[in-house]
Amino acid sequence: MTQEGTTLLPERSPLVGERELLTSDRDVPDLVTIVGGGISGALVAVQLARIAARPTRIEVIEPRASLGEGLAYSATDPAHRINVPAARMTVFADDPEHFERWLLRAGAMQDDAAARWQDGCLYPQRRLFGAYVAELVADALRANPHVTIRHRRDRVTRIDAVGTGFTLHLQHAEPVPLLADLVVLAVTHPPPAMPAPLLAARAAGAPIIADPWQAGALDKVAADADVLIIGTGLTMADVVATLERRGHRGRVTAISRRGLLSRGHAAGQVAKRDWFATAAPPRTALALCRAVRDQVRRAAADGVPWQAVLDDARANGTRLWTALPQAEQRRLVRHLRPYWDVHRFRVAPQVEAAIGRMRSDGRFTSLPASLLGADWDGTHCVVRLRPRGAPPGGEIVCRADGVVVTTGPAHGSALATNPALASLAAQGLLRPDPAGLGVDVDGASRVLGRDGTARANLLVAGPLARGRFGELMGLPQVAFHADDVARAAAAYLAARAPAAADAAAPKGAVGSAAAPRGAAGNAAAQHDAAAFPPRHSAVFPAQ
Repeated sequence: MTQEGTTLLPERSPLVGERELLTSDRDVPDLVTIVGGGISGALVAVQLARIAARPTRIEVIEPRASLGEGLAYSATDPAHRINVPAARMTVFADDPEHFERWLLRAGAMQDDAAARWQDGCLYPQRRLFGAYVAELVADALRANPHVTIRHRRDRVTRIDAVGTGFTLHLQHAEPVPLLADLVVLAVTHPPPAMPAPLLAARAAGAPIIADPWQAGALDKVAADADVLIIGTGLTMADVVATLERRGHRGRVTAISRRGLLSRGHAAGQVAKRDWFATAAPPRTALALCRAVRDQVRRAAADGVPWQAVLDDARANGTRLWTALPQAEQRRLVRHLRPYWDVHRFRVAPQVEAAIGRMRSDGRFTSLPASLLGADWDGTHCVVRLRPRGAPPGGEIVCRADGVVVTTGPAHGSALATNPALASLAAQGLLRPDPAGLGVDVDGASRVLGRDGTARANLLVAGPLARGRFGELMGLPQVAFHADDVARAAAAYLAARAPAAADAAAPKGAVGSAAAPRGAAGNAAAQHDAAAFPPRHSAVFPAQ
């Protein structure tokens, strides 16, 4: 049976065959299933509940205990903080300080004096944002009596297209699948991939932590252990902050091919720049890189820090990305993405300070190096590295008590590691995007099938769609995208409602998600999309 979680809907959701018991389509609420209940999936549910004009049942399939947490906001370690000031954690475009007001009203900062940094900005513990989004879900339900939301603590193992809808098979549920008129894919980040050079050592019994986000993963690290961390991004920073909070005494070495660490924030308020909003977007990755560097120099001459320029580029990320030909997009991902990531995804000042303390007393060092191989001698991991710029044969050996992998989500393997996505791909309903960042979608976030055809009732929300939009890995872009996906879903449901209400036709055979409505269903949804137009043109550019 399904493992029930935060159940906001007390009644069961329809299973295959149950619609045959209803007298007409007037009795049938729209059935929407959101696969994944992290920040993207939860915000789609919130926004759809706010605007849905018809009776709608929203199923959110998410194995975690609460909606809105996902990988990022399920962290319980007090050392893990949101990476931007709370005043910029925008969920509602017309109310950018909503989250900060919620924090203060809820008294969440009373027992966390360290959350307020020296410049007055708040960097609360990350788990609080997950709690905030969960409250938004409850608020949205109270505001719209036509909508019900149910959280099923489960995983989707297969999605089948049936008629004009879908059936979804769950890992722990009864054998009869769920029905859906519309599906939103908001799946969580793929698990990190184990670097191939570590496989042999791990098989030999080396203490290698493949996923530091697993509960209790770092509990295995002794306080005096010498630790090698593979990766130097934000996950590495969180691991070091956890070790420092626990009083770690051993040496910690972090490596990546370029040795780049996430940069910090400028102190206080930064003057806004908007050059990228109006300038003609560059057509090559090199030209874009030069434009950013030129704007950084101009900003510095005006006494403005580089962070303002990167914020300008991020805010116009979709515009800049979609102006690049596919070959240039792939070139940007291959050569410039690491540099973009460390400047775009900045570290909270409290975490930056923890790393600084460990570095200053010799407990932390970072190194640009490639991982060549590793062995386990029974007491130590013997890791072979080639420092960046070293000649062939210029290897060094690092002996560590354990290894932690912090290379981040393996987005390139999302289709292979997620059975629900793989099932859609096998049916020709889904394909990877050309840049290798996730799932190929059109400008309205509708999934593109193998033949390039979009299906109006199969949408993607969140980072899986960034191959189309470019910048979809953090707030506020993820929130704005969720809003527009919800509006696209509402447009589809509104377009099919008149045909459903007037038909009163016999239902399809058991196993059909709904009575077939023919090819007009998708066309009507496209025609009537103006009823719920996207509000964020930076996310959904004109096609």
